[in-house]
Parts: sequence; C-alpha cells; structure tokens
Amino acid sequence: MDKHLYPIYIDMENKPCLVVGGGTVAERKVDSLLEHRAQVLLVSPQVTNSLETYAKNGLIIWENRIFKTNDLDNIFLVYIATNDNLVNQVIAEECKARKILVNAVDDPPNCDFYVPAILRRGSLAMAISTEGKSPMLARHLRLQLEKQFTEAYGEYVDLLGESRDYIKNNISDIEIRQKIFLELVNSDILDLLKMGEREKARGRIEECISLWQD
Repeated sequence: MDKHLYPIYIDMENKPCLVVGGGTVAERKVDSLLEHRAQVLLVSPQVTNSLETYAKNGLIIWENRIFKTNDLDNIFLVYIATNDNLVNQVIAEECKARKILVNAVDDPPNCDFYVPAILRRGSLAMAISTEGKSPMLARHLRLQLEKQFTEAYGEYVDLLGESRDYIKNNISDIEIRQKIFLELVNSDILDLLKMGEREKARGRIEECISLWQD
C-alpha cells in the first residue's frame, strides 16, 4: 500500500518558527510565515535586503551567524533553506530527534511535510500537492484553478460564514439547519456575487433562511 501524506491546515498565529538560510527562498518562507502571523527566527550569516529590513522593523528576529542546535529550543516548525544538503541533513535529523516539524527546501528526504501550491480567495483555500514529486505541476494546476475560482468565491464563503453563525444561534433544530445550509449552497447566491449584486445576494440568503423559520 502506497504511503500518502496527511493534509492539514494549521493555525500558525504566534507559533515560534525557525528559518535557516537567508536567500530568496528563505525570504519566501518568511513572507508566508509572517502572512499567517507566526513568530519568525531567522538564522543566517547573509540575508536579502528585504529580510534585513524585516529584522530592522522588528517583524522577525535575525541571528547573523550559522545554525546552532539551541536555535531549535521551543520551536514549533522549521524551514531549512540552505544550498548545502549536508547542512540540511544535520539540521533535519536534529529536528526529527526533537519531534519538530521540518521542511528542507527542494530536499524531499529531509522533509516531514511539503508546502502545497495554494489558491486563496479570502477564507477559501485550496491546497494542491504532488507530495513533493512535481511542485511545478502543482503550480500549473493552481494557475488553472485561478481562472475558475474568482474573488467572488471569497465573498461567498464570508456570507455563508455569517449565515452559519446566525442560523446556529437562532434555529435549534439541527435537521432544519442542515436543510438551510444545503439550500444556501445550491442557491444562486454565488452567481449574484459574480455579477456584483451583493445586496441581492444578501437578500437571497434572508429568503432562504426565512423559508425555514417559524
């Protein structure tokens, strides 16, 4: 039986993360971690101008030196973005010994996880992974999906989220709740949002809910 990875979304807010390396790849990893509100420790003798600016502005902590084992103290997740496979392996082995999630960029044998190609429309996130076998294909598929899933989908998800909270607070019957949720998903709300008809979309939500209320 083939082994496959377990897909998961993690709340990274305030999670202490380590990035080893200071080039453009490390910069992309730092950008992604900051976007998701993680706490970032960067360790590298040399860094890009952007990373140096992040450190000066207090967005990250930068240690201007090579990696030390105690850099892993209290760390939740590690990205290794060096050009030295031996360094990658040493750090990855130390991470695994400490049971810390680690990703060595472009070095699958030293990875606990792979970063998928992500299409995001607000709270709607689609992650595409080839389990490290072809990141280029994952990116290609993401570009194809971008044409299909427009920004309207993000608005749609937000409205469904608002509706879900209202329904849970005001309708006690679980079966009726499920019928309303299904009605909302099968309605023309998304089509209205695609046409820019936001008020009509909200009106349609109210109609769907009112049909099931006493």
